[in-house]
Amino acid sequence: MDIHLQAREFDRWLAEAALPLWRQKGYDAVGGGFVETIDLQGEPTRAARRSRVQPRQVYCFAEAGRRGWSGDWRTVVEGGLHYFDRVYRQPSGFYGALADADGEIIDTGFDIYNQAFALLAFAHLGEVVPERNAEMAERSNEMRLSLEAHCKHPIAGFEEDNPPRLPLCSNPHMHLFEACLASEEVERFDRVAWANLADEIAHLAMEHFVDAETGALREFFDHDWAPFPGEKGRIVEPGHQFEWAWLLLRWAERRGKSQAIVTARRLFEIGETHGICEHRGVAVMTLFEDFSVADPVARLWPQTEWLKAAIRFAALGEGAERTRYLASASRAAAALDRFLQTPVPGLWRDKLKADGTFVDEPAPASSFYHILCAIYELEDCLKRM
Repeated sequence: MDIHLQAREFDRWLAEAALPLWRQKGYDAVGGGFVETIDLQGEPTRAARRSRVQPRQVYCFAEAGRRGWSGDWRTVVEGGLHYFDRVYRQPSGFYGALADADGEIIDTGFDIYNQAFALLAFAHLGEVVPERNAEMAERSNEMRLSLEAHCKHPIAGFEEDNPPRLPLCSNPHMHLFEACLASEEVERFDRVAWANLADEIAHLAMEHFVDAETGALREFFDHDWAPFPGEKGRIVEPGHQFEWAWLLLRWAERRGKSQAIVTARRLFEIGETHGICEHRGVAVMTLFEDFSVADPVARLWPQTEWLKAAIRFAALGEGAERTRYLASASRAAAALDRFLQTPVPGLWRDKLKADGTFVDEPAPASSFYHILCAIYELEDCLKRM
């Protein structure tokens, strides 16, 4: 299928189905905040709300607003952040993990992952709501300094908490890296500090997260950033090979770092060669470090990361190389599209089993961040070409 046609169909689905549905049904106009899931009949559920969903949805509607979506994005961007602060923010300034549907906090636990998405939301809100730019810059700076005081790792990156706990994880650093790249672009934000942290995380990834022999990026680590003992330390996720490849490419282009492009290319190659199920045509959830399949279930989000990385490589390349990556991007787009075929347009499936059937469950709001970002990245990279 033609990638340009796929991009147009995604754009239409996003603007006419997904954004209106998640604006109307995905935001709790009475109690505030974004819902965790919408069932396949198009109605919100009363599932407990993970804190990460709030800033992720703030990002989605802020970015849609920045790009000219005509719906009322601003109410939910500001209202979503207000709810996130009111419900999840702890006396420490960090955000807890989980609340019930009535906005009562259930789990106040600290996770860098959730703080990273707070930072992403601050950056995007600071960009699209100019009168709150200075406030977002200040809050962003405060959180960065608080994280460094709370759980800076002696080598590089961050501990999981204070006191430290194991295993250390690459995944929260990936989202922190993404927040850094967003923050260093926003007026009034401390661009030097964010760029320095982005550089630190990029080097940590290339020197410790990525295995020197295979070129694969692992998930779990011991305190010295060596692979965690046992089965956990063997885990390699195709979706994260793609997602790190995309982030390292963005960083490499800004900094002129050719080695990062080489690293990213190998990450992509691993994800594409070993992580795509040839029968279903989708990226699976988990491999081991020898590239054997550990979990054949395919979730939605790795398809979006495959698409983002493939189209970014296509924009970077020329000739036969560009053609190859465009073909990969088209396959990724087809994989993603399977998950978007639902009875109510604008929703999605989350898990495709090994037998080719979907798990029957509500659509998780957390996937919107992945989908929207992939659709916009596809649009931007095709314009670049």
